[in-house]
Amino acid sequence: MDPDETRTPSWRMPTHGEHRTTAVAVIVATVALQVLLPNELVIHPWWLLPSVTALLVLALLVINPGRVSRHAPLERGTALCLVAAVSVANAASAVQLVEGIINGSIADRPGSVLASAAIVYWSNIVAFALWYWEFDRGGPGERAAGSAEYPDFLFPQMSDPQFVAKDWRPTYPDYLYLSFTNSTAFSPTDVMPLRPWAKLLMMLQSAISLIIALLVVAWAVGALNR
Repeated sequence: MDPDETRTPSWRMPTHGEHRTTAVAVIVATVALQVLLPNELVIHPWWLLPSVTALLVLALLVINPGRVSRHAPLERGTALCLVAAVSVANAASAVQLVEGIINGSIADRPGSVLASAAIVYWSNIVAFALWYWEFDRGGPGERAAGSAEYPDFLFPQMSDPQFVAKDWRPTYPDYLYLSFTNSTAFSPTDVMPLRPWAKLLMMLQSAISLIIALLVVAWAVGALNR
């Protein structure tokens, strides 16, 4: 048998792991955007989400200020709580945005509708990117250890390793790109989901993005006709 056929692929090799810096920066920026949402679309009291996010981010930095290079239950639990907080806040804003457009409570404010839709749409991308990042092959810690035999997502670099460095592996920006393209194309593009949970999560994200986009377009058409 050819040795190349039995060699462990680079994305499965143990590594030092990646920093949470990029993911945390995107989370903080997204939460800051959500504070700008109209009063009808934010979780009350308005300071609750920023406070919870700040506490969880600080806890993560205290638990592990360096690279995510091992499976630590406390660190992972804190990270999942942070992702859940962002997801719940965005889900609540999305529901209220849909209700506001349907019942007309914010439909008479074009600026609010467009800005709110953009913030909710982007927050949806960030939230799902975090779920993909935290669950693909067991999360960043397990990926750093190279413990998972099979991937949950198939990135192009895994199939064509000659186009990237030999130590390539997906990091948070790759999952953010996956989430963005899934939200805009309403389907997988170059990254393929392999496991049922990945397919269902991508399907849910596409459905949410499609509903938001269709409602905003329908509102815009109606506004132009008035």
